[in-house]
Amino acid sequence: MSVKSILRLGDPTLRRVAEPASEPTAPDIQALIQDLTDTLAEAGGIGIAAPQIGVSRRVLLFSVPEARATDDPDDGAWPLTALINPVLEPIGDDRAIAWEGCLSIPGMRGEIARWQRVRVTGSMADGQPWEAVVAGWRARVLQHEIDHLDGVLYIDRLDDPTRFGFTEEVIEAEAAARYDDRQESRA
Repeated sequence: MSVKSILRLGDPTLRRVAEPASEPTAPDIQALIQDLTDTLAEAGGIGIAAPQIGVSRRVLLFSVPEARATDDPDDGAWPLTALINPVLEPIGDDRAIAWEGCLSIPGMRGEIARWQRVRVTGSMADGQPWEAVVAGWRARVLQHEIDHLDGVLYIDRLDDPTRFGFTEEVIEAEAAARYDDRQESRA
C-alpha cells in the first residue's frame, strides 16, 4: 500500500464513469482502500474517490472533521469511512450553497449548491451493507465524492462563474464582504 499521485483537472480519467467494484472484501478492493487512506492522509483532505488516483472503481473515502459539527443529528463530525458502490438519493428539494475545494483542483474554491439531505446506500469495507440519511456537511462531502465516481467535478456544478477562484483570494474576498456587512449594520 502506498501514497498515490492525485490526478488533476484535465486528466480524462476524472471524466469517466467508474466501474462497479467487485466484492468489498476482495484483496484488490482492500488494497485500493488502503491506497486511498494513505493518499488522503498525505494530502490532508476530507474525502477522496478511486478515480482521483487513477482507478476506475466505485470506491470512496469520506470524513467530516469536528470543526464542521452541528446540532443536526444527521450532520456533524464523521470518522473516516470507506464506501463501495454507493448510491445517492436526494431527500426533499432543499439545497444549501457553500464553498468547496477538491484535491484534483488544488488551490481553487467554488460556491456550489448541493442537496441539503440525502440517503446513501452502499457497502462498507467489511462487506456489510451501509445506509444513512445525512445532511449538511456529511451530505455535501458524500455528494462531492460520488460525483467523482460519475465523472463529475464540482466546477461542473457552478451556477455563477464569478463564485470560483483561488482559495486565498476567495478567503480574502469573503472576509472583506463580512467586514462591509458589519459596517453597514452599524450605520
